[in-house]
Amino acid sequence: MKKLFLAIIVAVVTFGFFRPSETITVKGSDTMVILAQRWAEAYMQQHSGVIVQVTGGGSGTGISALINGTTDICNASRPMKPSEKEKLKQRYNTLGVEIKTAKDGLSIYVNESNPIQELSLAQLKNIYTGAITNWQELGGSNQRIILYGRDNSSGTYVYFRDNVLKGNDYSSTMQSLPGTAAIVNAVAKDKFGIGYGGAAYGKGIREVKIRKDDASPAYAPTEENVKSGNYPISRYLYMYVKSRPTGALKEYIDWILSPEGQQIVSKVGYYPVR
Repeated sequence: MKKLFLAIIVAVVTFGFFRPSETITVKGSDTMVILAQRWAEAYMQQHSGVIVQVTGGGSGTGISALINGTTDICNASRPMKPSEKEKLKQRYNTLGVEIKTAKDGLSIYVNESNPIQELSLAQLKNIYTGAITNWQELGGSNQRIILYGRDNSSGTYVYFRDNVLKGNDYSSTMQSLPGTAAIVNAVAKDKFGIGYGGAAYGKGIREVKIRKDDASPAYAPTEENVKSGNYPISRYLYMYVKSRPTGALKEYIDWILSPEGQQIVSKVGYYPVR
């Protein structure tokens, strides 16, 4: 009986009936966490020998984990900084591999009862730097603007500061929240609130149309407007890995960039890159 049992084990291993699971860890952007979870769920349904573990925490947290060697994939809603790539190079002698996985129209959220329909980039900058503090200055009611934004570990926080505030500091009155879902929830409950985040999170609030300048038309963050470049606050969503992927990791990333993986991008509410 013992010999028979050993023979079965040898046969199972030899002919591939049993293969140990491979685990892929993914960490980073909260903007991307729902998308990453959907990718993982769909992929694991088709590939029983692969486990994909997804956690958020923000782009900065994911990049730090990649540098520290505690994640296989970093999700980021902003490009890696040169200083971060240098840390990666010092540790692994590589600058990492950047993979564009989706496009996002960074949305501006207001409460559904707010009458403001459009804002210019200049107005948005003045709101978040504290130069404009009352909705009346924008044609709304005589009420103080309540600012909601992300924490400083967020790639969305960095992108918004660099591209909308032009490097200026956020107003000290901004309430920093740990995720985009929290911002949406806050603005949905606050008649005088304003927030920002990924297009896929725009539920229960209203997205304001954005003008590049006073002479330009205002555009909503739709797929057509993001892909054409008409919506002025669009960006890529990235994956970063330490080096050129191989094996199960490469197969997973290739699947994400395939028509099937990109179809999930559309279903979640972002826009495919393929």
